[in-house]
Amino acid sequence: MHAHSDVKLMKAKDFIISFRGLKLGTHEFEYDLNDTFFTLFEFSDYSGLQGKAVIKMLKSETVFDLDFTFSGSIVAPCDVTNEHFTQALTNSFVMQVKFGEEYNDENEELLILPHGDHSFNISQFLFELVVLSIPPKLTGPNAGNGIEDFIEEEEEKITDPRWDQLKNLLNK
Repeated sequence: MHAHSDVKLMKAKDFIISFRGLKLGTHEFEYDLNDTFFTLFEFSDYSGLQGKAVIKMLKSETVFDLDFTFSGSIVAPCDVTNEHFTQALTNSFVMQVKFGEEYNDENEELLILPHGDHSFNISQFLFELVVLSIPPKLTGPNAGNGIEDFIEEEEEKITDPRWDQLKNLLNK
């Protein structure tokens, strides 16, 4: 167990992949991510980030194929009980890096680098990989015990037209 002060502060430059001199073929990059990664993006919605991101890069003459995977966890308040719990996270995506006239990252599956560049920063892609792994509804282990679930279910029954049709059939 590391003391909290041992946590390495991350800087944007920690996420630069330099491909100058890399042989053609597959290369792997690993990043251990913690809360200091979130601070790079001034993102403070969640804490307790622990995880590992792995980027596999297939380098060919003109294109790099990148395969991102992330697995880890955050500590988050449950949407139902507000108790903090550890939410497991996993996510993956693929993208390509090609060369063109000017830098362009508008397409999330394609990064275009100017001819002559020798490196690129993947921190933004990693950030999206992690944040998009967080489920929109966070329900902790005790969420099923709450009256809120019952109320939600009742509301769903009221507003669900399929139930109304069934009730009509049963009441005939």
